[in-house]
Amino acid sequence: MTPRERVLASLNFATPDRLPRCAWVSPWAWIHMPEEVKAFNARWAMDFGGVPQPYRPSSCRQGDMHAVGTYIDEWGCVFENLQAGVIGEVKQPIVPELERWREIMRPPWETLPSDREAARHQVAEAYGKTDTFVIMSACPRPWERYQFLRGSAEAMADLAESPDEAAAMIAEIHRFYMAEMEFWASTAVDGLMFMDDWGAQKGLLISPRMWRRFFKPLYADYCRVAHAAGKKVFMHSDGDIVSILPDLVEVGVDALNSQLGCMDLAKVAAAAKGKLTFWGEIDRQHALPSGAAAVHAEVREIAEALYDPRGGIIAQFEWGGACRADSANAVFEAWDEVCSALPA
Repeated sequence: MTPRERVLASLNFATPDRLPRCAWVSPWAWIHMPEEVKAFNARWAMDFGGVPQPYRPSSCRQGDMHAVGTYIDEWGCVFENLQAGVIGEVKQPIVPELERWREIMRPPWETLPSDREAARHQVAEAYGKTDTFVIMSACPRPWERYQFLRGSAEAMADLAESPDEAAAMIAEIHRFYMAEMEFWASTAVDGLMFMDDWGAQKGLLISPRMWRRFFKPLYADYCRVAHAAGKKVFMHSDGDIVSILPDLVEVGVDALNSQLGCMDLAKVAAAAKGKLTFWGEIDRQHALPSGAAAVHAEVREIAEALYDPRGGIIAQFEWGGACRADSANAVFEAWDEVCSALPA
């Protein structure tokens, strides 16, 4: 199979020839372990690729998001970073009072392609040069964007204390992200992606009932746009999100990147096995910092709960600041061993 065929076979439960591979190698890894990363890349063939982002320059963006110091993104949010190779945090939200969001918040409409046909041609040209599975080069994140603008504690208080005004601000954020999704759905890419980190170490950051009121409809919109164009939908969300897995299946998420190590795998399997593809990951808190043996144990545990030879798993992990080089190689070694040992 080509990489693209392999990923589609996993997503469609059509029996890939092996598990698709996907590694998120952070700038931190390239800074601190360049030789190890080069050796890793030479050893393992990845099944996912990308295309250039055909957006226009932002009048707000300043600095480097991965450099020490201050970075301002295209929405005007200010990130403070203390360590090279990672992304900083917003310390001073730019919307200090919710009632002022209309005068302050400016979605970056200026960055979207003005010549859509030329932008689609640029994407198609890059897409035609690869046989990998290509995901859009942007990532809508309505809940995280709301937090960047308002602050995390303030954002949660807004949903409880000023739900109508919070919903109006969320709707305007969503309007911009829908424009992004609709553009990418019109291009040659294979998949659309969105994200929001919803889980704490145990449970959601807000109640499932509140999540379903404010955010489930937004994700349903993203999935509807993608599927209408024949695209697959990929989502990332950290933390313990087992309580909303049935909802993500319901709205149409095809592949989910989540922290399986934070959740009860039996509950994860009951909610979503055979219904979506688990796009990784391997535990960043304990397994990846501990070395190859811990990674092999983690992979076996996930496989026992979630493996299906027809598909439904993508071997994925993130090589961040806590990941050892032997752990990175062990992820794909372990999946190869497990899949050859388990009964078909």
